[in-house]
Amino acid sequence: MADFNSDRLAVLIDADNAQPSVGAELMAEIGRYGTATVKRAYGDWTTSNLIGWKEHLHTLAIQPIQQFRLTAGKNATDSALIIDAMDLLHGGRVDGFCLVSSDSDFTRLATRIRESGLSVYGFGEKKTPKPFVAACNRFIFTEILRAPSEPPGAPPSGQAPLKPILIGAVTAATGDDGWAFLGAVGSLVNKANPEFDPRNYGKKKLGELVKSQPYLEVRSQQAEDGSPTAQIYVRVKEI
Repeated sequence: MADFNSDRLAVLIDADNAQPSVGAELMAEIGRYGTATVKRAYGDWTTSNLIGWKEHLHTLAIQPIQQFRLTAGKNATDSALIIDAMDLLHGGRVDGFCLVSSDSDFTRLATRIRESGLSVYGFGEKKTPKPFVAACNRFIFTEILRAPSEPPGAPPSGQAPLKPILIGAVTAATGDDGWAFLGAVGSLVNKANPEFDPRNYGKKKLGELVKSQPYLEVRSQQAEDGSPTAQIYVRVKEI
């Protein structure tokens, strides 16, 4: 469980490109990164396409933002979401954004928000285009919020192989004693791969994931401050 984070987050949902079936799990996941002070879902609520979301709006306290499709082929929903995001950004009432969509049209929005020094958490399906994923500080595939449909340890489609990711981060974080602090490894991995999450590989935490890799050696050490939580260190095994 992540440490409590008091950041105020704006949750902006592209209802046309997000799955309502994981609505409750989505909000629980967002709670790991901060407090959702703004919760809005954008779409044409007069159509039958969004009936799935309608059932979740009241229970999750999400405000529906109506956007009529006045011109065929034009996505007015995206424009409305982007305009609201910029208003919130310049209003200074939030510390970060959660963009819920599998649409690459929000790539520039995510980049612009990060340029202003705020964090962007993306949420979308594994089919989400790589540019949008890379534009976020962190990207969570919504499939991992459901009951697993893939065998444990199966990498998500389109994701880089796990071994080079971990070895690269461990090598970069290794100190003079030949060991790398797991916290530093995790930080490096997430910076280089916003979509990385141990749950994509059937593990709840990074510590469990590295312990299951045969090419890595792991040791625990009692914290110097007397904390009951042991610190975990890892290194690449010699061949």
